[in-house]
Amino acid sequence: MAFTRMKELQQEEVAVIAEALTKRQAALPQRIKSMLLDLESQVDGFSVNELVHSLQTATRALRAGASEEMIVAALCHDIGKVISIVNHGGIAAEIMKPYVSKETYAVIRTHTEFQARFYNGMVARDPNVCQKYAAEPWYDLACRFSDEWDETSFDPDYDTLPLAHFEPMIERVFALRLDGDYAANASAGSSHAAPRETATF
Repeated sequence: MAFTRMKELQQEEVAVIAEALTKRQAALPQRIKSMLLDLESQVDGFSVNELVHSLQTATRALRAGASEEMIVAALCHDIGKVISIVNHGGIAAEIMKPYVSKETYAVIRTHTEFQARFYNGMVARDPNVCQKYAAEPWYDLACRFSDEWDETSFDPDYDTLPLAHFEPMIERVFALRLDGDYAANASAGSSHAAPRETATF
């Protein structure tokens, strides 16, 4: 590569980079699974570790008849904790954003505010902070996510499904989603080479 700054990029260089990034992006499902496994070391005073909590949340969603997208979102709702406890919902939601609906994205992004109903009153904070979303079309789904699947999933005796059960779902939901072949479009000089976030650089 001859360029040393982005504005020097040539079409053929864009095509090479795009192909490499597309290949690396295809490994996202494996990175998601690695992040989930990293949660196993996080216990922080709960009765189960964060991996078990995540698996249990997904198991409850599955048994309640949730969509595959929502089951995977339930599984991954706390993966942001691998990076930071603060704003972990936002971190997880942004990772999932290109692969899920706006409603699912919103549920994951705000799930800590719905969970706050159960503990904010004990730490001198507003337990009803989630009420600001009451007019949103996804509000009822967020309540269901919180009340039926998330806040109930700290039970060491629950029949929780293993990660292997969800791995095919992770592969499907986090499959590389592009509107056309990004690398091929770049090679052809298309002005619409990067239609989705997943292959930008």
